[in-house]
Parts: sequence; C-alpha cells; structure tokens
Amino acid sequence: MGARSPRKQLPSSAIDTEVRVGDVVLRHPVMTASGTAGHGAELGAYVDLARLGAVVVKSVSPEPWAGNPAPRVHATAAGMINAVGLQGPGVAAWCRDDLPDLVASGASVVASIWGRSVDEYRRAAELVGEGVRGRTEVVAVEVNLSCPNLEGRRGMFAHDERLTADVIDACRVAGRPLWAKLSPNTDRLVEIARAAADAGAAAVTLVNTALGMVLDPTSHRPVLGNGGGGLSGRAIHPIAVRAVHDVRSALPDLPIVGVGGVASGWEAAELMLAGAAAMQVGTATFADPRAVENVSRELEKWASQQGFSSLSELTNRAHRT
Repeated sequence: MGARSPRKQLPSSAIDTEVRVGDVVLRHPVMTASGTAGHGAELGAYVDLARLGAVVVKSVSPEPWAGNPAPRVHATAAGMINAVGLQGPGVAAWCRDDLPDLVASGASVVASIWGRSVDEYRRAAELVGEGVRGRTEVVAVEVNLSCPNLEGRRGMFAHDERLTADVIDACRVAGRPLWAKLSPNTDRLVEIARAAADAGAAAVTLVNTALGMVLDPTSHRPVLGNGGGGLSGRAIHPIAVRAVHDVRSALPDLPIVGVGGVASGWEAAELMLAGAAAMQVGTATFADPRAVENVSRELEKWASQQGFSSLSELTNRAHRT
C-alpha cells in the first residue's frame, strides 16, 4: 500500500464548524463548561457568545443552595481544586433572572441541573421544562450526576448504574435532550454510561472533576473549607481523553461531549479524535476569560493545517485503522 498524499491545507475560514450531538446541531464544537462561565451572560463582556457551540450554565437545583464553607477554590500546579458546593439561585430564579440575558446574547444554551435525591432531580427537570417552554435557544439539559446521594447514603449518583438510570429516567420530564455528566472517579464508567443511555440520555458528558485534596504547609490541614474537592484543569486532561476513548470504543453509537483540562486547540482536537462530537472549556476560563474563544480559533487553525474541511471529521479518528 502506497503512502497517502497529504491533504490540501485550507484557510481557517473554509472550515465547516457545525457539529451534531445526537439530534442537537451546534454551530461549533467548542462550548463553555458548567460551573466555569456563570449562570448567565457573564462571559459576554469578553467573548461573542453567539459564536460558541453553546453556553453550558452553572448547575442549579430546585431550590436556592448556599454551597460549601469558604475557602472554596485553590490553585494547583496544573489547574485548580474546588469545593464550591454547587451554590446557586435555584431553577426558577435562573429562568427568570439569568436566562433572558443569555438568550438575548444570541447564545445557544445548555441548562444544567443537580439534586440530592431522584425526586430533587425530577423536580429540577420539571422546573426547567416549565421555565424554558417556547425557548428554542435552550437546546439540551446537562444532568450533573456527580453529586452525593443523600437517600440511603449510597455515594455519588454517577458511581452507581441503577441510580444513574433512575435519575435520567426521572429527568425526561424536562422535554429536552439529556446529557448525562459523569464522574471519572469510578472503574465502571462504561457500564454507567450504558445505563444512562438505556434510561434515555441522548449523550454523555465526560468528565467531571477528579477527587483530590490539598494540605496547607502551615496548619497541616486541608486548604478547602469542605476538606477535599474536585480537581480540574490540565492535570486531568489525559484522564478525560482516556474516558472518552474507552466509552467510544465500548459504545460507538452514544454521542459524547468531552471536557477536562482543555486550554488549547490541540487539547480540544484530542478529545474529538478520541471520540467526542463536541467539547467544553472550563478551568482555563478562570485564568483567561477569553479562553473558550481562543480554543475555538486554535482548533479551526489546527484542523485547517491538517487538511480537514470540517471539524466534525475529527471525531473518532483515533479509532480508525
């Protein structure tokens, strides 16, 4: 077999950026990540939100939630660790106070919900469904399953196939495609992704933060008020790539949204090559609020230099022989 001729390089303006996550069509594969871009149009002061694939907002529960005690965030060598505790105004307040400005910016929106029980997830999904009725700009609901289950003390929802399935089934009342956001802190990620899909998830978002802890050199105690927290940033990027690759290998028909340590166009491309149809930029935004726009531009440039005519061509290439 002879060597393949190199693809013709295309200017970035010629790149088709449209991608599809299940039935959801996005204008670009790069989105913000939940918890890193606020509840509304906060990043609009730095980035044209209408050019992104979507703005994935901070997770909200049925009622307002105060979150964890301070300190909540601490920088690490290659990212950050946080125990914010999902502070938020509640679904109804988000729909009333934050969503209108976000829609006015021209952004596509992915709502994000969480709960401490299956019933709380169901109620959050019901409230989202009611609050976004008629708003076609809200294209999906990301279900944050990396929350502790307070009923029966069975640990994190995303560490249990049955609980994952129960939550996704309950959230179908939202009336929007559901993206199940899963945790990397389990050796059963493939089984849990399968359970989410079987219960009605249109896609899975891989991955949430990795469990970690940082100690203070003076007090010898944890630096976060809650003790441990979630590690994010470039330190977890290889974990995210592995998670996306493993789930794509096992479940080739399940759409994946990749997230974890993306701060450059190549890192975005890496998640797509591993199997993601789209991806999200999170922790990098804290260092530079224009990070999501920079990643978008770098991804287009890299794909053009590689000779691709569309960004959707990147998905799954690591699995081709």
